[in-house]
Amino acid sequence: MGKPNLTAVNEFILKGITSCPELQAPLFGLFLIIYMSTLVGNLGMIILTKVDQRLQTPMYFFLRHLALSDLGYSTAVGPKMLVNFVVDQNTISYYLCATQLAFFCVFITSELYILSVMAYDRYVAICNPLLYTVIMSQSICQFLVAVPYLYGIFLSLLVTTKIFTLPFCDYNVISHFYCDSLPLISLLCSNTNEIEMIILILAAFNLFSSLLIVLVSYLLILIAILRMKSAEGRHKAFSTCGSHLMALIVFYGTLLYMYVQPKSSHSFDIDKMASIFYTLVIPMLNPLIYSLRNKDVKYALLSTWKKICNLFS
Repeated sequence: MGKPNLTAVNEFILKGITSCPELQAPLFGLFLIIYMSTLVGNLGMIILTKVDQRLQTPMYFFLRHLALSDLGYSTAVGPKMLVNFVVDQNTISYYLCATQLAFFCVFITSELYILSVMAYDRYVAICNPLLYTVIMSQSICQFLVAVPYLYGIFLSLLVTTKIFTLPFCDYNVISHFYCDSLPLISLLCSNTNEIEMIILILAAFNLFSSLLIVLVSYLLILIAILRMKSAEGRHKAFSTCGSHLMALIVFYGTLLYMYVQPKSSHSFDIDKMASIFYTLVIPMLNPLIYSLRNKDVKYALLSTWKKICNLFS
């Protein structure tokens, strides 16, 4: 069956998470709680790592930008998804759809590489502790964060421009709850081989290059830990990596499932569930992972809370 006739598309209809009317209100409540938790958790982490003197180290500098990335891509998706639960027709304008895709690409790409930079930071801290402050100087840290953002912007503009300069058919229903690249490509009327290949190559490169940095860093960390004679030293080294490892496993596991499965096995419904996890649940979990497992963050949070209470008492 051929694609419908070519026409000018002014807006898209998002199918959303579910078409069942009785599920709209409970899901709105659930995702409102998730998004508000994400907002509070990540904003709290950004503010805490900025104002507390004990958290002025490279590790917390990178953690601040991880929280910024989490906040960025969850905000690109979350508010519009919540609005769609309470309106009759889930529409999104052509330009807002392009903007949503662009911002999502920027922050999801930057998060991948910020996570890998954090792995490198842990490698330097454990394997070269005496040179840590020299290697991870303020200018180096700023450079290591600037590169993922700039690369994310470049990639985002490339993908968004490629998709939105191609003609769409008169069928404008997106089988998703936000404007993602794969559902949008399925609505294009022209030959999509080039853009599909670009997205496949970029997705594979981003996943595997950032994952390679993580794996090499943690392999060297493991070798260094195994060479330690002190059990206390090994425990301390493991504890500094625990939170980051947990965040890595959750994030990379979901993305690998999403983008590195054969095209024939892709199901928009299954992809939708995975997308909910990495666009909304992971940004909520990351601040909890880093705060609950980190004594410095817990102490800084308690100290800040006491200061706030004293101001109002």
